Amino acid sequence: MSEKPVKVTSSSESDPDTVPETLMRAGVHGRNLLKRSVMRRFRRSPPNPASIKSMARPFVSLAGKLVTQPDTLILAQIRLLRDSSRFGWGVLTSSLRSKPLSVAEPDPCDGRFRDQIWSEAMAFNVIKQAYLLSNRWVMDTINDVRGLDDHTRRKLQFFTGQMTDALAPSNFILSNPEVLRATVQSRGKNLLRGLANLLRDLDEGKGPVPFRMSDPDAFTIGENLANTPGDVIYQNELMQLIQYRPTTKTVHRRPLLVIPPWINKYYILDLGEKKSFIRYWVEHGHTVFVVSWVNPGPEMAHKSFEDYMLEGPVAAMDAIEQATGERELNTVGYCIGGTLLGCTLAWLAARGDDRVKSATFLNSMMDFSDVGDLEVFIDEDAVSKLEKAMNKQGYLDGASMATAFNMLRANSLIWSFFVNNYLLGRDTAPFDLLYWNSDATRMPAAMHSFYLRNMYLHNRLREPGGIELAGTPIDLGKIKVPSYFASAIEDHIAPWISCYQGSRCLGGPVRFVLGGSGHIAGIINPPDRKKYGYRLNDDSNLSPDDWLEGSRQLEGSWWPDWIDWAKQYSGGEVKARDTAKGKLPVIEPAPGAYVQDSREES
Repeated sequence: MSEKPVKVTSSSESDPDTVPETLMRAGVHGRNLLKRSVMRRFRRSPPNPASIKSMARPFVSLAGKLVTQPDTLILAQIRLLRDSSRFGWGVLTSSLRSKPLSVAEPDPCDGRFRDQIWSEAMAFNVIKQAYLLSNRWVMDTINDVRGLDDHTRRKLQFFTGQMTDALAPSNFILSNPEVLRATVQSRGKNLLRGLANLLRDLDEGKGPVPFRMSDPDAFTIGENLANTPGDVIYQNELMQLIQYRPTTKTVHRRPLLVIPPWINKYYILDLGEKKSFIRYWVEHGHTVFVVSWVNPGPEMAHKSFEDYMLEGPVAAMDAIEQATGERELNTVGYCIGGTLLGCTLAWLAARGDDRVKSATFLNSMMDFSDVGDLEVFIDEDAVSKLEKAMNKQGYLDGASMATAFNMLRANSLIWSFFVNNYLLGRDTAPFDLLYWNSDATRMPAAMHSFYLRNMYLHNRLREPGGIELAGTPIDLGKIKVPSYFASAIEDHIAPWISCYQGSRCLGGPVRFVLGGSGHIAGIINPPDRKKYGYRLNDDSNLSPDDWLEGSRQLEGSWWPDWIDWAKQYSGGEVKARDTAKGKLPVIEPAPGAYVQDSREES
């Protein structure tokens, strides 16, 4: 007899009356859910961004080096004894003076120990200090080992950090004061609700880390996300082209083509009325066209990087000319969309095509010599393993990429949700950025293999003629159009120094702006929020350190600075363009069908 499907209630749907009844319900539900979840993940078998083998190899190298370096081991032991003595003496004096122990302090950005009890209560303060000291000792020992290449050392630091983050006292019931307080106050109902949340996520979640990061029912694409009025006026296999409806009587003559990343969906630029960069552009008189990439399946395994160029920005430029009658235009690229824009401009320059009059690059890399912590996932062995998996299924699953990005900030993007959802038993709050972050897309095998090997692994884009697209060798130095680069100082995906160095590969004038915060918040920073600020230096021919030292700090968002910069390349004013009266027929209203496709698997 087949098992009937069961519904596991979340914390917002259940208020357990008694412990036995709730545990019995969780046991019955859990057996079925765990069985289905395990079988589903076995069938999918998405490539893991960090396999056991890839994690073990640097530790084998570490052990080999330590065997031949007794002085490093002795130094580590001496440091451990010194720290232990300081810790023991600190505990003693702290208890006698009734003052908090303070021999190691967390990073100011570390949110795990913000609860005052971590400092005020002796027991929790000792636990926190012991953890921080131990973590520091481990990392210092890794740094002291001689003979390790930079890549191996970085992998050691990263994977060790993953383990120490997982073992943090904040991740356990008995050593987290906030969880203990909630358990006492609710008589354990928070743990029962957390168990219900866990079982629900095992049944519904996707990818290696299936927990919820945002309330999935709080947002609807086309309603409170991606809701700037517009129309799809062109489409092909890889993208739909959206033209947004004007809100001003006149517009700039030259249209604005926006190329977002295809790792996630374009509506990062259209997060509702108050956060929409697209709406901001429209309100300032730009005729905005945005590429909405398809979420590819196995039938698109052959689609290459040059296909993304030809069927993406190049096809979009042709369509814009047909729709508006305007050949000249300005462009914007975000993240990998900016990398593609740089390749496209170099390809156009090699062919003598001068229709693009300015280019804006948002957190976009052209020089991949330093890619930050993403380097731990990029080497010949890792890329070959990924290619094998992609060739088998035809694409890279979006969940695999999302897991890699989450691991870069494990405390804030993994363990904080583990504590909130499962130990505190709370529902996730509605958060548009995290909803978008969970809405990952697939990447065709051929395209992603080319991108990883030519950009990340061999860094060929910065070399004149290092990459050939559609039969034409490209050279970034031949890009003479004025460029605006906006990066974020805390970006862990596209480090600002790499973006700055890449901007110097271009042959035209460059204006470089450094915003606050990270990869998303540093770009999606509307002026009315008055957050973060930005740095500006008129000389972009300096070294990164000299540029930063000589830059001036400005308040608020950099968006108005971009508006002022872009005006000089607008080509004058014309009457606002009505999409219904354009030369290309409207296919469907924005946001279009492609962005709605989540390609969920059963």
